[in-house]
Amino acid sequence: MSRVGVITFPGTLDDVDAARAVRRAGAEAVPLWHGDHDLRGVDAVVVPGGFSYGDYLRAGAIASLAPIMREVVDAAGRGLPVLGICNGFQILCEAHLLPGALVANAGLHFLCRDLVLTVENGRTAWTADYAAGDQLLVPLKSQEGRYVADAATLDELEGEGRVVFRYRDGAPNGSARNIAGVTNAAGNVVGLMPHPEHATSTLTGPSEDGLGLFTSVLRATVAAGS
Repeated sequence: MSRVGVITFPGTLDDVDAARAVRRAGAEAVPLWHGDHDLRGVDAVVVPGGFSYGDYLRAGAIASLAPIMREVVDAAGRGLPVLGICNGFQILCEAHLLPGALVANAGLHFLCRDLVLTVENGRTAWTADYAAGDQLLVPLKSQEGRYVADAATLDELEGEGRVVFRYRDGAPNGSARNIAGVTNAAGNVVGLMPHPEHATSTLTGPSEDGLGLFTSVLRATVAAGS
């Protein structure tokens, strides 16, 4: 059985939901603590949402320096699949695993709503169970969710097919080019602002559309081990 680590920082809120999504996909969820220096041999890592360290300085800035993130950065460089959701996306950008930054929403309001994402790239470790053009109904809940980058970086992301998710009906937070999620050049690190882990069961979410991220990485880890 594949083992997926789920990190908890002080202020993390969605680690339990991420672990549930991992189990629902058929993997073992392995808890990882921010002060750990060991990834415990996991096959992939989820950096979940919340307000790590109270979002002091900048959202994700302190968490990016935690001991566990040093291990994540090193392992990601060797190809370990890593997913950052909401605050986790902020952390991956602060750790320079992904380009760009997440800043205060346009209008400076906290946003909480269900919305539709369009899958732009179905070739990453986390999106292989989707096809480009698929539509996912997932929740968004964030205060600093506006994705920004300089024009050259945005052009590079577009040109290399590294925009993974886009807000179908326009970004309510003002994200550049309606970008909701991006990947690194290797395709093993993905970050997105909306919450797929809250859309894995119609009992508790608006859809089951988010489950594909977690089943995708299982397929990727099995393929890597075969």
